[in-house]
Amino acid sequence: MSYLTTEKKSNIFTEFGGSATNTGSVEAQIAMLTERITSISKHLQSNKKDFDTHSGLMHMVGQRKRLLTYLQKHNLQGYRALIEKLGLRK
Repeated sequence: MSYLTTEKKSNIFTEFGGSATNTGSVEAQIAMLTERITSISKHLQSNKKDFDTHSGLMHMVGQRKRLLTYLQKHNLQGYRALIEKLGLRK
């Protein structure tokens, strides 16, 4: 499993949060969760019996869903732009 390096995290926060220190913005948190979810999904494709990681993945997916719902209620244009940028929905 590849972990996120500090450089990669700061790039994500800069791209989605506005600055590298803006780690609390909803958009940056969603982008970070999306990056972690994709890396864990790749891990689980080769390790099908890793049930502990699977439960952690489901927790992260639920957290991302809650954050997306919050963003949709409070900033619809930002929600649509983020969905398009991350390629989450079709």
